[in-house]
Amino acid sequence: MCAVIGVHLRDVSHSDLELVNNLFRQSMIRGKHATGATYLKEEMLVTVKESIPVDQFLDKWDIADWCDGTNLRMIGHVRYSTSDLRYNQPFQNDYISIAHNGVISQEPHDQWEFETETENDSELILKAIENKENPLRYYANRSMAVTQITATGDLSGYRNHERPLWYAERDNGIFFASTKDILDRTGIEGGVKCDPFVQYIYNGSLVEVHHEMPHEDLQ
Repeated sequence: MCAVIGVHLRDVSHSDLELVNNLFRQSMIRGKHATGATYLKEEMLVTVKESIPVDQFLDKWDIADWCDGTNLRMIGHVRYSTSDLRYNQPFQNDYISIAHNGVISQEPHDQWEFETETENDSELILKAIENKENPLRYYANRSMAVTQITATGDLSGYRNHERPLWYAERDNGIFFASTKDILDRTGIEGGVKCDPFVQYIYNGSLVEVHHEMPHEDLQ
């Protein structure tokens, strides 16, 4: 059990930053082993992640420093570890970063279908994208809730039936969180549950991309 976070805000205020801080802190109920984030600044994705709980992470990293002018575009991960704490999230390349809650593979690392840099099976989602595969289809029978961000500022969230994911729109942007309870306790109203196999993409407005799955893929 881990938590994933997504934030895309413009005209960021002090109260907005407090909400993001609280979103991380309220997500700690789903894991205390590691914390990480990827933020977009000056058209570059920057990832910071450490094997420490959220409260210690936020003592070390100031979310205000992640703002790009008056914008804040980021994903986050709060980890309950089931594997080596060297391999924390998010995982990124030059153009995309992902944070994942769920299980992609329980096979030995040397039997995975893609070559990875770590032994964390969540990295397989990034590798699938790099290989032009749709993770929702390629790993339809696995468990996933994902937030991802691109170097062009697209923030998105998607899940299958096995893991929760919620979003809440505001006048100046959107938040993603693992559960409605996390949003509620953060002070973010209007939570909406993400439908399975739908990618919710936000870059100023929300677009839903439906990925209908063949019935046999879900057996």
